[in-house]
Amino acid sequence: MKKYMVFLFCGLLVSCSKFLEESPKGLVQGSAAIADVTGLEAALTGSYKGLARTWSRGFINSSTQGFGMGGDDLTTLFGGNKAEFRQIDQFAVTSSNGHIAMIWNGCYKTIQGANNVIENAPGIVPIAATDQATINQILGEAYYLRALSYYWLVRGFGPIPLLTKVEYVVTTELLNMTKSEPIDVYKVIESDLAIAETLVGNTKRDPGRPNKGTVKALMADVYLTEAGWPIKDASKYAMAASKAKEVIDNKATYGFELVDFAVLWAGNVTAIGTKEEVMAIHTSENYGGSTNSMAGAPTVPAEEGGWEDYHAEINFFNNFPAGKRKDITFYTVFHKADGTLVEWQNSIAKHPYYGKFRIEHNDRWYSSMPVHLMRYAHVLLIYAEAQARATGTPNADAYKALNEVRKRAGLGDAPTNLGGPAFADAVVMERAWEFAGEATTRWFDLIRLEKVEEANSNKNAADLQPIGTITKDDYWFPVPLGDASVNPNL
Repeated sequence: MKKYMVFLFCGLLVSCSKFLEESPKGLVQGSAAIADVTGLEAALTGSYKGLARTWSRGFINSSTQGFGMGGDDLTTLFGGNKAEFRQIDQFAVTSSNGHIAMIWNGCYKTIQGANNVIENAPGIVPIAATDQATINQILGEAYYLRALSYYWLVRGFGPIPLLTKVEYVVTTELLNMTKSEPIDVYKVIESDLAIAETLVGNTKRDPGRPNKGTVKALMADVYLTEAGWPIKDASKYAMAASKAKEVIDNKATYGFELVDFAVLWAGNVTAIGTKEEVMAIHTSENYGGSTNSMAGAPTVPAEEGGWEDYHAEINFFNNFPAGKRKDITFYTVFHKADGTLVEWQNSIAKHPYYGKFRIEHNDRWYSSMPVHLMRYAHVLLIYAEAQARATGTPNADAYKALNEVRKRAGLGDAPTNLGGPAFADAVVMERAWEFAGEATTRWFDLIRLEKVEEANSNKNAADLQPIGTITKDDYWFPVPLGDASVNPNL
């Protein structure tokens, strides 16, 4: 019997045919579809694949950088084949943009898989003594993945379709569903994370999976975001600080700590599975369907034969605090094949590139490098900002958290006489420097703080300029064409 596996409208109808070719991995209808723990585990594995299919969907190619080009840390080439990147950088995004669809498709694929696990887990009868613990862990990871996916979607697209049940057959109701407002999406995110927190263990089963500390860290980030635009619930600052502090106080239990930049951005196997990874997507250069194509060639200049998908904005680079973090974050002297050295100012693109994403064989577009969605440095800075905003005065722990990040960067301690707002602003800038070019941290900070317009108001003349006046409408992307074209409600 032919089964139709649908995520949203057949996983965005434009890519439906490719989706239906994949092995179901447990994603079939009915209580008999997943009969045991092994089947449930396989279904969960399918959920993770939504985040990590190199050219189909998810976060392991430079579409992730493209998603955040409305910020002031990322830009792309003036010409060439980067038109869809330029759309985002210049606030002229169309619904046919492939980079926004990459994230949309990946998140909804993961949501579909997570829904499948969540619906089937209660029907699995434990047989072995350890089965119930394994079922709980699998279920907790599924709730976490659904929350993570909706968190990216609601920040990127605002009102979105909210699916909490498995959909297998294209129905009239499905094809005419409406979008849910962000506040309702955040309720699901919070609920999912609260459940995951009770189910997931303290130790990661594998790198690239969450532990209890991972769940708490995402909860802290969600609360921090909800305190800003568009929810603007200032009570969430205290909740963000409290949850981040739980992670910091128990970092040894969860296996988290800052690692040296030389390890974090080594571009080789030593960078895989470090203790800084709170949540990272793990990839494999030995399997083309899940290789990292964000690092390497996409961030290499033309002088070295690279793709030049993304590089740094000039003012952002110029204002970046000098020190070892700046030295490892950027790549500014390019090496031509004949041995000629070219300073970035004299290069074809006339921009500095991101050195943190270089790999050992940097002429390649594929690698096994992890894609960090959250690092321990995030947790420290979430706590520092949230505590200062919640109380109006940074405490000693907030200063300690901020200074841990600054110390690793080769900077001195923050001034000790800052009031709450000034301290929080300093933390936001520290986040800009620390996570420069990574997974859109800067872009989402600008949105929640309503500073998108300000950040784009004084661009260097050599950077791409916004087209037209930036408004709140530009804070969110349009629903990708594949879904918008089949459902007038989207």
